[in-house]
Amino acid sequence: MDLAAWTQWAGASDYDVARFVLQRGVAAIACLAFLSALAQFPALVGEHGLLPVPRFMERPYARRLPVVWRWWRYTDRRLRMLAGGGAVVSFAVVLGLPQRAPWWVPMVCFLVLWLAYLSISDVGQTFWAFGWESLLVEALFTVAFLGADDVAPPIVVVFALRWLVFRLEFGAGMIKMRGDRSWRDLTALYYHHETQPMPNPVSRTAHLLPRRVHRLETLGSHFVQLVVPFFLFAPQPVASVAAALVLLTQLWLVVSGNFAWLNWITLVLTFAAVDDRSVGAVLPWLEPAVTAGPTATPVSFVAVTVVVGGLLAWLSWPAARNLVSRRQLMNASFNRWHLANAYGAFGSVTQQRDEVIVEGTLAEAPAEEDWQPYEFRGKPGDPRRRPGQFAPYHLRLDWLMWFLPLGADDRWFRVFVVRLLEADRPTLRLLGHDPFGGERPRWVRARMFRYRFATRAERRATGLYWIRQERYLLLAPVELGRRPRG
Repeated sequence: MDLAAWTQWAGASDYDVARFVLQRGVAAIACLAFLSALAQFPALVGEHGLLPVPRFMERPYARRLPVVWRWWRYTDRRLRMLAGGGAVVSFAVVLGLPQRAPWWVPMVCFLVLWLAYLSISDVGQTFWAFGWESLLVEALFTVAFLGADDVAPPIVVVFALRWLVFRLEFGAGMIKMRGDRSWRDLTALYYHHETQPMPNPVSRTAHLLPRRVHRLETLGSHFVQLVVPFFLFAPQPVASVAAALVLLTQLWLVVSGNFAWLNWITLVLTFAAVDDRSVGAVLPWLEPAVTAGPTATPVSFVAVTVVVGGLLAWLSWPAARNLVSRRQLMNASFNRWHLANAYGAFGSVTQQRDEVIVEGTLAEAPAEEDWQPYEFRGKPGDPRRRPGQFAPYHLRLDWLMWFLPLGADDRWFRVFVVRLLEADRPTLRLLGHDPFGGERPRWVRARMFRYRFATRAERRATGLYWIRQERYLLLAPVELGRRPRG
């Protein structure tokens, strides 16, 4: 018997476009994540960062992590080498260079990226403690086994990626239904567009939509997250239709918010349920390209993918139980390799927006008018400034500033204030504007404000995007090496 013919069952020869999107899309997001680490990691958690990695690696927990820093002592220079190398390999995959080689070459490239990014995210502490970090890690591992251009995409991996999207979407839907009552009574989106961590240029317009639209928006979200994911496993073209619904909702989230690469990688992964015929039906000019894919399925490739599929199925048991658990965990990893994770987002919705405004002054005995605000790149500050678009790039310091009023651990913030008093250049480069042009301020303080979007009438009358009201002094004025004033 011809073993190659016998193993053709393992090849999904009508998913060549899906593989093209999955490999290059995940690699593009990985490239962005590595570049983000190059720009932000040293200042946030580097040798002289707000939460230094060398200190973190002294903990017993850190010594059990599967990261390169256990054998290769951490330095900022080595981090830049790791992140820079990851960006180069990722970009090569985006160009399709490894895919022209034998099937194991792209596999090795993606596994290297998986281990490299795992080593970065595992020691990033609170600045890398986001669900989409584990999502990227898991995606890099799973996409590694899609093969090269001259072999058919393995059906086992295609379904493993659909299972990943199912956990992502259904988990998010269930955490909403089990969490905040506003999701159940369809009022969550009365607040969400205004109070989300980092609004974008469209967020205010979305917030000002009629409330009946917000209720329909919430109902549609529940349908797509709680019902549609089951149809990702249906025969075609049903699976492609289900994927299209997920794609549409993710595109709306891309348009209306700044959720780093969460929605972008979800868009990419959802293509695992889109076959070539469906692509050809929507984009007829691609028909010749999508009907001439490879059909070969080497025995060695089948063996590897079957083993990987079995491994992912075995590791998925805790995540599957979590989906039906009354005490569902959100964005949790059940193994140190960050595979088969639990996902979810916004199990509760903040109904009011508080912002920490950090200010400094050069005056020795400052009057109120002497205080000047530090402006961040993305988070709201100046009420006249329209929110910007930064996703899929992740502004980590800005996101942590959103969590600060919610009672999150503020150890990093105390060090951040010291860095401002020192006029530390790496820290200042993370900001949008330093009012002192690199000069050391004499004092730094922080005030808490309540923010809301300006109504259309308020916008016309004042030119403001935000209306804010001071609540209280969060941090009394501090001077370098001294206790707070007052």
